Amino acid sequence: VQLQASGGGLVQSGGSLRLSCRASGFSLKDYSIGWFREAPGKEREGVSCFSARAGGKYYSPSVKGRFTISSDNAKNTVYLQMNSLGPEDTAVYYCAADKLYYSGTYCLVDYAYQGQGTLVTVSS
Repeated sequence: VQLQASGGGLVQSGGSLRLSCRASGFSLKDYSIGWFREAPGKEREGVSCFSARAGGKYYSPSVKGRFTISSDNAKNTVYLQMNSLGPEDTAVYYCAADKLYYSGTYCLVDYAYQGQGTLVTVSS
């Protein structure tokens, strides 16, 4: 069972990136998914979470209206489209998955699986 996050990089303020989280060993459509980020000196933040089975989605107030979470079941991949990026979005981004069935309208505290992070750096 593995989650592989990718798509991070260096982007100028105002730019966009799309992060990918590909699962192997299990089917993401049966899991609840979360994207988290960790920045130096800041607490881990649940950026966006959703439950494909329940249909609910959550966005942190800091990213709402700029980030969009989506999934491609055929590719067993979840995406995080990030637009209008600013320096405050600089962080290591992680994806996580849990088989718990819930509404998806908030992020879980713990997830059974977490991938390695991908670094997003936004220059001003």
